[in-house]
Amino acid sequence: MRLVIADCSVDYTGRLDAHLPRARRLLMLKADGSVLVHSDGGSYKPLNWMTAPCVLTEREPDEDESELGVVAVWTVQPKKMDGALLIRIYEKIAEVVEELGEDPGLRKDGVEAHLQELLAEQVSTILGPGWRLQRREHPTPIGPVDLMVYDPQGHPVAIEVKRRGGIDGVEQLTRYLDLLGREERYKEIRGIFAGQELTNQAKVLAADRGIECLSLDYAAMRGMDNSQDRLF
Repeated sequence: MRLVIADCSVDYTGRLDAHLPRARRLLMLKADGSVLVHSDGGSYKPLNWMTAPCVLTEREPDEDESELGVVAVWTVQPKKMDGALLIRIYEKIAEVVEELGEDPGLRKDGVEAHLQELLAEQVSTILGPGWRLQRREHPTPIGPVDLMVYDPQGHPVAIEVKRRGGIDGVEQLTRYLDLLGREERYKEIRGIFAGQELTNQAKVLAADRGIECLSLDYAAMRGMDNSQDRLF
């Protein structure tokens, strides 16, 4: 992990052009090759970023850039798509490089982990006849997707399970689908975003990404509630 606090400007060119004027920001360069630009606000979400795999090159500023006070120029280009991130650095305020090592991964809370376990056991009951489980915690280059299943037609489906699913969970599943879809055996893969509670924003984003949403009844899945016995 390389962290650089710098006075910089950032320009993105690609499907949409975007410009961040000169200001102090945190530049995060991860070991997987991704580059993220953060400000002091906006919670965890970066102002701009380039996902791995990508290549970062550093060069000296040209004459015009030097006259403006630029001391270094970073160009970040993805390997498998168009676009580029151009970061002009006017001053490096601090820099830290630290090897973080292999991450053990996110440990889900009891309810979320149990939801995943129950859904794995009840795939054909909840999704319908002909659905079958391939495996839980199916690996991807950026972490495991909760369930890999096959629909009745034999097409692969990746399922991400959350206790309370928000747009960050949809983004997570989108990244998994993008990486898995690069493999020949998963080129027709689609996704299901499942949760005990799903926010409206998550449902809208999922629909836009072609991802199906699935509401899970935790009590019923545990055998503690029978929907046929309810009055409403």
